[in-house]
Amino acid sequence: MKNFTAALWAEILKMRRSKVPLVSAIGFCMAPLAGGLFMIILKNPEAAKSFGLITAKAQLLTGTADWPSLFGFLAQAVAAGGMILFSIVTIWVFGREFSDHTVKELLALPTSREAIVTAKFVVITIWAVLATILIFGVEVAIGKLIVIPGWSNELLRTSFINILGTAILTIPLMSLVALIACAGRGYLAPFGWAILTLFIANLSVILGWGDWVPWAIPGLFSGAAGPRSEVLGTHSYIGLMITSLMGILALYHWWRFADQTK
Repeated sequence: MKNFTAALWAEILKMRRSKVPLVSAIGFCMAPLAGGLFMIILKNPEAAKSFGLITAKAQLLTGTADWPSLFGFLAQAVAAGGMILFSIVTIWVFGREFSDHTVKELLALPTSREAIVTAKFVVITIWAVLATILIFGVEVAIGKLIVIPGWSNELLRTSFINILGTAILTIPLMSLVALIACAGRGYLAPFGWAILTLFIANLSVILGWGDWVPWAIPGLFSGAAGPRSEVLGTHSYIGLMITSLMGILALYHWWRFADQTK
C-alpha cells in the first residue's frame, strides 16, 4: 500500500506540473461551447444568419433549442470526443516515460511495477471524471445564459448520469491504448489505435453491430442511437469488461515480463 501511495503521488505531481491535462480539458470544453452555439442558431436562425453564423447548408440542421437537445448534444460529444481526449491523456501518461527516457528509472525503483501501472490508471480516471464534470457544469451555465426551455431537475439528473456514464464506460477501454503506448514505446502507435477504434465504433453502429463492439458501447449508452435499453444488452457490457480486462492484464504482463532494454 505504501508503494502504491508513493507511485500515485508521483503521478499526481507529474500531472500537476504538465500542461497536457489543462490543455486537454480546455479542448474538451469546446463541446459545450459548440452546443451553446447550436442552440443559439436553432433559437434564432434568422438572426444567426444575419451575423454570418449560419449558411444555406447549415440551415439543414434540425432540432429545437431546448435543454434535452443541449444535453443530448453534449452526451454525443463526450462519446466521440472522450475516446480521443482520454486517449491523449493516457498516451501522455504512459508514452512520455519512453519519449523522456524515464522508463528505465521507473523499472529500477523498489516500487512494484503493478503499483506504478495502477497509479497511472487511477490518475487517468480521476482526470477523466473531473473533466467530464467540468464540461457538464459549463454546459449548464451556457444553457442558463442562452435561456432555453425544457429545464427540470429530473432531466438534470438523468442527463448527468448519461454523460458521466458515457465517460466511465470509455475509461476502461484506455487499457488497450496504454498497452500499445508501452509496446510501441511512444505516442504514434496508440494515437493511430485511438483513431482506428473510433472509426470501427462508427462503422459498427451504421451496420447495426454496435452492441457487440466495445468501442461503440459508450456512444450507444449516451442515447445517440436511441434508448439504451433497445440498443444495448447484457452482452454489450460483458464484452466491454472482458476487452478492458484483457488490456489491463496484458499491460501488467508487459510491465512485469517484457524485455526492457531501453
